[in-house]
Amino acid sequence: MTKQVPATHPRLKSLLIRERLVNGFTRGLVAREGLIAHGRGEAFDYLLGEKTSAFALDAIQAAAATLLLARQPIISVNGNVAAVSARDVIKLSKYAKAPLEVNLFYRDKQRELAIERKLLEYGAAKVYGVGSHASARLPELDSERRKVDPRGILVADVVVIPLEDGDRAEALVKMGKKIIAIDLNPLSRTASVADITIVDNITRAIPSLINAIKGISNLAGDEKQKIVGKFDNKRVLAKSLEIIRGAIT
Repeated sequence: MTKQVPATHPRLKSLLIRERLVNGFTRGLVAREGLIAHGRGEAFDYLLGEKTSAFALDAIQAAAATLLLARQPIISVNGNVAAVSARDVIKLSKYAKAPLEVNLFYRDKQRELAIERKLLEYGAAKVYGVGSHASARLPELDSERRKVDPRGILVADVVVIPLEDGDRAEALVKMGKKIIAIDLNPLSRTASVADITIVDNITRAIPSLINAIKGISNLAGDEKQKIVGKFDNKRVLAKSLEIIRGAIT
C-alpha cells in the first residue's frame, strides 16, 4: 500500500501506522480486535490535533523521572505495540532499564511467540511473559491479562502500560504499583486510574519519553522527585478534554 500513498498526503503518518498494524495482523502479532481498538485511538488523536501537546510533554517528563527512580520497572507489550512501535519500545527498555513483558487480553501461544520473535529480531535482550513463563496470577482479575511473569510485572514497582485495557490497570494499582499509561482516550479507566497518563499517540510518545530520560538522567534523585511531585494527572486529563471539546464545537 505504501507505494499507493503519495508522500504529500496530509495524513501519511496515520496511513503508514495503519499499514504496520495490518502487516502485524498478517504476521500473527495483532488480534482482529486490536484493529478496532486502533481505530478508536486514531479518532481521539484526530481530535487532539495529531500532535504532542504541552500537557503530554509534562506527563512525559514525569514518566521519565518515575522510570529513573524506579527500583524494578517493566514495560508491558501487546500485539499493537509490537506491530507499531517495536524499535522504539526496545530503545525505551534500554534507556529506562526496564525489561519487556508480553501481556495479552486475547492470549494465544502463537501470538505470544510471534511478538517475542519480533522483539528479539529488533534487538530486545530478553522478553518476559511468554508461554509457561507467565506462571503468576494477578488477583481480582479474570481475563487472560491476569497471567504475568513472576520475574516481571508481578514484582515490578513501576509498570508502563501502553494501549491498555482498564481491568488490569485497576488491578495493578490495587497491588500498589505505579502505572504509566500511554492512552489517547482521556476518558478511559486506564487513563483515570494511572499515576501518569501520557495522552498522546504511542509513535510520538515513546520517542519523546526516550529523549526525556536522556535529558534528566544526570539529575540528582531529589530533583527527579521534584518533577514527579509537581505532576498532576487530573490536570493533564482535564486539559486533554478541553482540547477535544474545542475540536468538536
